[in-house]
Amino acid sequence: MAEKTRKIIDAHGHLVQYIAGTGAGGELRFVGNGMAEYASGERFRILPEQFNGGVVTAEDMLKLMDDNGVDKMVLLQGNYIGFQNLYSLEAVKKYPDRFRSAASYDPFCRNREQIRRHLFEELGFPIVKFEMSTGSGLMCNHFTLPLDDPMMMEEFGYAAEHDLICVVDIGKCGSESWQIEALRNVILRYPQMRFVVCHLLAVAAGHEEKLWEGLQALALPNVWFDLAAVPNNCRPDPYPFPCATRYLRIAIKSVGIDKIMFGSDVPSVLTKESYEHLIGWISRSEELTENEKGKILYENAEEVYFA
Repeated sequence: MAEKTRKIIDAHGHLVQYIAGTGAGGELRFVGNGMAEYASGERFRILPEQFNGGVVTAEDMLKLMDDNGVDKMVLLQGNYIGFQNLYSLEAVKKYPDRFRSAASYDPFCRNREQIRRHLFEELGFPIVKFEMSTGSGLMCNHFTLPLDDPMMMEEFGYAAEHDLICVVDIGKCGSESWQIEALRNVILRYPQMRFVVCHLLAVAAGHEEKLWEGLQALALPNVWFDLAAVPNNCRPDPYPFPCATRYLRIAIKSVGIDKIMFGSDVPSVLTKESYEHLIGWISRSEELTENEKGKILYENAEEVYFA
């Protein structure tokens, strides 16, 4: 049931023109009926039943949003389903009041200067997304790379020079890509650039101390955090997601209510949980005040992405 009286921005969603991803299991391809298969042979459901055809259009996403009271969405990119840069840009052009989009690219590309120029100077993407994870990010098919390595610093520097919002996914807690101190070094180097860190640092159940330490290190004026897939990362954590709620309270205490944005990671997370529940753990929470709900669900993302 849609939330009729509250404004909502989903700060972390994905369109799917076609599934052409990469991960630690190699290339990922759609094999029908909502299923995908890595080159390693691992097969799994990647999309929920309503998207069994392997495509999620802007219109599909708008229906999902409208059915659940979501006003706007930020379209991010990732290796998991494959970059959907141009497809997402089409959605923004068609529905500019509903979508913003990031672009992603691989900094290891030999022609990265031309790629950057085309995406951000010619096409005008306002957001750059770097997924560093060992599961389906840069470190799944490249060597372990320090986030503050000179190569990545050049990419962050370009983003800062061109006034881009920089979204970073450092992967799951405990992986080689989960580099809190290196990310802190990057953020301190570019204090004028807005950074958004995905998945509330992607901690699993039982990682309260790691979450607190990571958030404390990144509690900086130009950093925000999205809540995408937090209930999924905390599983088993049945609705209304008590573990995820506990982590949210830790985040509010650590970085402040102004730094946290609702995000879902739809559509793939809908294989595990309904969109209604992914919104409801915030909008219907008895642990949050009305002011906190407004900040998390709309106001913070409006300031970062749409102002």
